[in-house]
Amino acid sequence: MRIHICAVGRLRKGPERELLDEYLTRFDRTGRGLALGPAQLSEVEDKKGGGMAAEAALLQRAIPDGALICTLDERGKVMSSPSFADKLGTWRDQGRQDVAFVIGGADGIDPALRAQADASLSFGKMVWPHMLVRVMLSEQLYRAASILAGGPYHRA
Repeated sequence: MRIHICAVGRLRKGPERELLDEYLTRFDRTGRGLALGPAQLSEVEDKKGGGMAAEAALLQRAIPDGALICTLDERGKVMSSPSFADKLGTWRDQGRQDVAFVIGGADGIDPALRAQADASLSFGKMVWPHMLVRVMLSEQLYRAASILAGGPYHRA
């Protein structure tokens, strides 16, 4: 099952980018034998200043046809890491070919795109910078693959 992280904004070189790349590499390595991955990052940028609606249109183009859409949103479901791992495993076992995790810009995700989502995930009641959410998601993807593989990374 291919993973697509579709996000507004470009993550430049720096510690966040290094962490993102490291966790996605770990996820790809750990997930390969579990039919999880590869993971890819698709970044979009609204250079014309069209707001959330314009960002949503760009994100829609980045989401593969037929992909399960999971938004990262403060109104989403808060899950434990093992529950998230189970959810990924369930989507894989249901035959999903692609899962797109959608991360909005500074103002969030356009309501029309949120309404199209199959699932919505929250990293808690606090609002996180959208650049950090990529890193947090990539770490949780790696943690989920490690949990499903029975590896030692996650210690409950």
